[in-house]
Amino acid sequence: MKAFLILEDGTVFEGIHIGAEKEIISEIVFNTSMAGYLEVLTDPSYAGQAVCMTYPLIGNYGVCKEDCESRRPWPDGFIVRELSRMPSNFRSDCTIQEYLESFGVPGIAGIDTRALTKILREKGTMNGMITTNADYSLEEILPRLAAYTTGNVVEKVTCENKYEIKGAKDLAENGPISGSAVFNKESFLAGARGEKHPPEKKPSLVKQLNGAGKKVALLDLGAKDNIARSLAMRGCDVTIYPALTPAADIIADKPDGIMLSNGPGDPKECESIIREIRKLYETDIPIFAICLGHQLMALATGADTFKMKYGHRGGNHPVKDLTTGRVYISSQNHGYVVDMDKLDPKVAAPAFVNVNDGTNEGLEYTGKNIFTVQFHPEACPGPQDSGFLFDRFITMMNGGRK
Repeated sequence: MKAFLILEDGTVFEGIHIGAEKEIISEIVFNTSMAGYLEVLTDPSYAGQAVCMTYPLIGNYGVCKEDCESRRPWPDGFIVRELSRMPSNFRSDCTIQEYLESFGVPGIAGIDTRALTKILREKGTMNGMITTNADYSLEEILPRLAAYTTGNVVEKVTCENKYEIKGAKDLAENGPISGSAVFNKESFLAGARGEKHPPEKKPSLVKQLNGAGKKVALLDLGAKDNIARSLAMRGCDVTIYPALTPAADIIADKPDGIMLSNGPGDPKECESIIREIRKLYETDIPIFAICLGHQLMALATGADTFKMKYGHRGGNHPVKDLTTGRVYISSQNHGYVVDMDKLDPKVAAPAFVNVNDGTNEGLEYTGKNIFTVQFHPEACPGPQDSGFLFDRFITMMNGGRK
């Protein structure tokens, strides 16, 4: 079946329909990761957007459900050059096509994703429609595209109720420290027969339970699962709270530290959440914030944010630590950034900067045990260079300096 991607500027791409049979209007963005398409699909930060993968072949290792970063795929649509219909991987549970269909996510394949990416880089992120209607009318569609906004999507992706993840009691619980998953022939054969089988454990880079006994409150603004997992693997007990939880409720649970997660949409739309984060800032509880959480903490303390031309989305973004001068390769997914021209130097100081374009990538808050980063130290998908930031957070909870 033919499908069409219609952009806000009138550009039309013709391709092949994939995923669910559904027409959508969404914000079109691109991701430069060469692997990790499943983690991209299940990242709640993509709610309200349709994702174009710049790597040309997607789906070749199928869907490994153990690798999902949340309970479902969140993008409105999926755009690829070529979709693999026959995955090869002993951990694969189903194909990307089956996965998209089961969750009602439409997409388009067979288009020139390089040309689409160039358009978005030159003209900036724009809205678009994915449709199978060959009789479409640009005169009718273009005004609808211009009017589309993602709105406040945080409430759509956050958890419904508070829940807890217990920290590891032994390093062996975290999986092999080998750099790769371990093949278990019995489990593989059981899965091939359609029987339930224990999944192969993912590899772990955690070498000590330095967070044992610590309680962390994670405010779920659209959190990827690996944020809580990264803390639990270090021994922390993590309680996850819905995004609209009052600050007083979190404080009353007496956590040793608070994490503000990543999430979707324009940070300025989260007005009530910003007010509650201000109350968290006014405590002495150590706080570590990632991506949207980083932006909301900045807004809560008087700074500002603005929308980037086409954002940072991929697993190859260099960030420089302004304290040490060291550069790390990071995973990123954001379309907004903190405006450094409106940051009060008495409140916070820049801690990381993007090497490519000089935008802010992290803040250290003056007189507070608070630090925030724009990139993803939990990196799923992406490099593990900055995973040490979770250890820095644990050091803060243990009374040390960040």
